[in-house]
Amino acid sequence: MNIYLAIIIGSLLAAWFLDVLSDRLSARAMRPAPPEELADVLDAATYAKSQAYTLASTKFSSLSETFNTLVLTLAILAGGFNLLDLAVRAAGFGPLVTGLAYIGSLALISGIIGLPFEIYHTFVLEKRFGFNTTTPATFVLDRVKGLVLGAVIGGALVAGLLLFLRETGPYAWLLCWAFAVILSLGLTYVAPTWILPLFNKFTPLEDGELRDKLMAFADKAGFELSGIFVMDGSKRSTKGNAFFTGFGRRRRIALFDTLIKEMSADEIVAVLAHEVGHAKLGHIKKHLATGILKAGAVFYLMSLFLDSKGLFAAFGMEHMSLYAGLVFFVLLYTPLSLALGVAANAISRRHEFEADAFAARTTGRPEDMISALKKLSASNLSNPTPHPLTVWLEYGHPPVLARIRALAAAR
Repeated sequence: MNIYLAIIIGSLLAAWFLDVLSDRLSARAMRPAPPEELADVLDAATYAKSQAYTLASTKFSSLSETFNTLVLTLAILAGGFNLLDLAVRAAGFGPLVTGLAYIGSLALISGIIGLPFEIYHTFVLEKRFGFNTTTPATFVLDRVKGLVLGAVIGGALVAGLLLFLRETGPYAWLLCWAFAVILSLGLTYVAPTWILPLFNKFTPLEDGELRDKLMAFADKAGFELSGIFVMDGSKRSTKGNAFFTGFGRRRRIALFDTLIKEMSADEIVAVLAHEVGHAKLGHIKKHLATGILKAGAVFYLMSLFLDSKGLFAAFGMEHMSLYAGLVFFVLLYTPLSLALGVAANAISRRHEFEADAFAARTTGRPEDMISALKKLSASNLSNPTPHPLTVWLEYGHPPVLARIRALAAAR
């Protein structure tokens, strides 16, 4: 058997097995009653609903993962990638347009295959548990906007990579790396004002107690904000959240309108303090530096396999090309990507603990952070007792119970 084919199929099946196994184990790890620490926000009915939501979500995840793995495996073994390549080549375009058409077609096919699952998740699963507020019109418009943005941004990225790889010789991976990093940083810079408003409305937080407390904390922490905005998260879901966008002087915080409705001003200050903690403790810079270094390593590895005849033979290709090599390398990279993802999640969970501790220390009120975590967990019907394997594989944030206990122990 072709060694590349064995690695790719083996890693796809291993990823599927681990995903399904973790879902099963988390389902079995559920307790008949809520943990003592959450008893004040999870009554019997709410806890039963959260467990039902966890079971429904894990079953849906297992089904979609199984289907996607099966489709991709069959496409590889049946020569689907070669058939698409022959169809695109038949149009008679030049190598750049042909490459864009090939990768764009794969992305479009993937989106079409996943669309029924997205529809079911949004309008059946999330609606059943009272989360979904997305209208069909909003759903369609989101997908159209995402398709256009993907075509523009993704097309620019792929076109740049193909041109560098074709025209700049053995060190093309360095230019690809620089190009990808510059494009990524540029998107991060313009996202708050150009991209995110395409999907949501951002309104400056009105004057009042909440704004005064948030600005007072930011001043106390020496953290400059370009603005505090309310995002119409209720347009799509009842779930609450908050996040930072931009960097440098363009940093702004976005609070979901659902979050403001659920929490007190002091609890929202604790949420802000947590996010500020990520910046003050260097987590954002570390994440950015790690991402840049990882991208460099990936592009270097890619340069070693792009012209591998064995890799193209694994997909039954009649012709070798740079654009198909990019796709095949992404699949060959799967096992390393899984390992790096697990490591990144472990680092992220440690950073979350540190940011929680920062929030408790700088506000002087750890009980506000604990209360905020409890409310988020209850309103989002989060599973408070996931299996350790699920946490290890998938969680970039520690389970809420672990965060609450860490904050309580530090008091």
